[in-house]
Amino acid sequence: MDLRAYLAERLPAVEHALEAALPKPGACPEPLASAMRHLIFPGGKRLRPAFALAAAEAVGAPWERALPVAVAVELVHTYSLIHDDLPCMDDDDERRGRPTVHVAWGEACAVLAGDALQALAFEVLLAAPGAPAPAVRDAARELARAAGAGGLVGGQVDDLHFDRACADTGVIESVHGRKTAALFAFASSNGARLAGADAGRVEQLRDFGQRIGIAFQLADDALDADSDDACSYVRAVGAAATQARADALLADALRALDGFGESAEPLRALAGGAVRRST
Repeated sequence: MDLRAYLAERLPAVEHALEAALPKPGACPEPLASAMRHLIFPGGKRLRPAFALAAAEAVGAPWERALPVAVAVELVHTYSLIHDDLPCMDDDDERRGRPTVHVAWGEACAVLAGDALQALAFEVLLAAPGAPAPAVRDAARELARAAGAGGLVGGQVDDLHFDRACADTGVIESVHGRKTAALFAFASSNGARLAGADAGRVEQLRDFGQRIGIAFQLADDALDADSDDACSYVRAVGAAATQARADALLADALRALDGFGESAEPLRALAGGAVRRST
């Protein structure tokens, strides 16, 4: 399928929903509102939202039903990037060709903007229109886990304290599985959950998203082979072996979609594009 055309058709709705979710003028202090928007617009590829929408389609539902998940996961992802860039963490001055949020708006405002985006993600998700209350509750619980100490935040802590001498690929995959893959797994499984999928399909898509998320980060490691990042698969086994492991995880993830049929073609294409960077 034409993945570029698919994304061009679906993602404007995500942009519109993000715009609608962010604070209106006067709803909060202006510097905070601007700092919250700074990294949202213009955004990245919106991969995690796309996985949520495609997961709804994979279970035979309209993609629009997954929009609250798509927005929520992008808000959490953006908050994590703002905090990752801070001087106390990765200390980056530029992201996506622009000054990072703390450079543009100050360190304190950047911290608070990240906090506000994370809170907003739960507000958006809990207000999901038309979704059954149990599905919304379960999705909110899963987002909290994916973003919390056992997921993204815990992965970031282990990344910050990673021993450069460590060549244990299992440890590296554990960091990637929490810091990166947890949000892919959340998006894939809960995009389907809000679309009415049964527990079996939700679990299949969680497994799919977890594998794709790790593969995505490994592909990043391979592309960034000259990076100074300590927690890099490339540093442990080299670029070729890293890409081979990413491809193996992609194959495993695609097998998790066996039985979904043609409705899962966008999800399959997104998986290939994320790992092989064909988008």
